[in-house]
Amino acid sequence: MQVEVRVKLKEQVLDPQGEAIRRVLAGLGYAEIGGVRVGKLMLLEVDGEAPEAVRSRVEAACREVLANPVIEEFEVRLP
Repeated sequence: MQVEVRVKLKEQVLDPQGEAIRRVLAGLGYAEIGGVRVGKLMLLEVDGEAPEAVRSRVEAACREVLANPVIEEFEVRLP
């Protein structure tokens, strides 16, 4: 089963990479773009049939390895 994991900085955490991209876009004439946040998208191939068991296992991996829960939040999407 393919599982999608999205990791992004929490709203209260500054995103210097996103701000740098926003400034470049504004310099190129895309001034209407008011904010940019940068994150990560991971596609995981996970063995398992029971969606809730797969979700639970992937969420555990996110808390332990794939995301820093102090400054990041994650979302797990199953098909």
